[in-house]
Amino acid sequence: MIDDQRAGRAGTVDSLVDPDGGDPDWLWRSGGLVPWHEARVHVNAVGHASVAAVFEGLKAYLAADGERLLVFRLDDHLRRLHQSARICRIEIPWTAEELHTAVLEVLAANGYACDVYVRPWAYPAGIIREQMVPAGLRCDVVVDSWPFRSGLADERGCRAAVSSWLRVPDASAPPRAKAFSNYHNGRLALMEARENGHDWPIMLNERLKVSEGPAACVALVRDGRVITPALTGGLLESITRDTALTLLAEADVPVEVREVDRSELYVADEIFFMGTAWEILPVRAVDGLTVGDGTPGPLTTLVRDAYMRLVRGESTGHDEWLTELRLPDRA
Repeated sequence: MIDDQRAGRAGTVDSLVDPDGGDPDWLWRSGGLVPWHEARVHVNAVGHASVAAVFEGLKAYLAADGERLLVFRLDDHLRRLHQSARICRIEIPWTAEELHTAVLEVLAANGYACDVYVRPWAYPAGIIREQMVPAGLRCDVVVDSWPFRSGLADERGCRAAVSSWLRVPDASAPPRAKAFSNYHNGRLALMEARENGHDWPIMLNERLKVSEGPAACVALVRDGRVITPALTGGLLESITRDTALTLLAEADVPVEVREVDRSELYVADEIFFMGTAWEILPVRAVDGLTVGDGTPGPLTTLVRDAYMRLVRGESTGHDEWLTELRLPDRA
């Protein structure tokens, strides 16, 4: 039954993995390139160390001219990786500048000429047997990558449901840290949503106000205004959210950042998710209620198209968000 549901959702959301991409040849690990199939750790090194592990997900898009990879907001992602490590009190021994170089090395070594998802992550090195991982441990750092298929050009949408699982509050397990352990909270909500026939959950915070999805922020549109919860509502400090709000402001679209009631989702003209993995994903229904006319609305379309032009290098402005890697001559 679950497999049937997944098959039915195949056209509604983008996949992080290109099924035809295969495994990469190389990844970066703690100072240099390592053959992908040789990058192993002992089974006892993955358990408790994972409790404190932090990561980033970022994307390199093939430019519209087909001649460059454009890594989107690379330095912002690496800065957030170090902030997550600080909150979790683990030590990343490589600077953001050094990891910037590592990401480009991985992309070049694998010879990608397609859209690529990149995951830098850090976990306490060695075999950790303490359930409560001590503070200040030195980390092993990995930069992995794989091809993905963007859904930005597709006419897609998803069915969302408000979850019975609440988003973890900052006072318990701060969502501001992009830590693997935090994602179990969203995983429970996701499984609940899919078992009930929906695609993705929308989570409420401890004040029962709208927070975010399991891996993306959420925005709604009412009367021509985009409304999104504040970062203090149990949200990751989303780079895609910041990008979308910037693009909307530049298009003179009014934006409100405030608390959002669950019932506002039911009367919204448009709703969309924002996240690196999901990009800009329209929501067609919430809890079985159709959003608008069930198709991506004008403001959702505006921000999605502006985002697509930006990451493909087709728009002017924000060159500081694009790190260019020129592809080798394939003539």
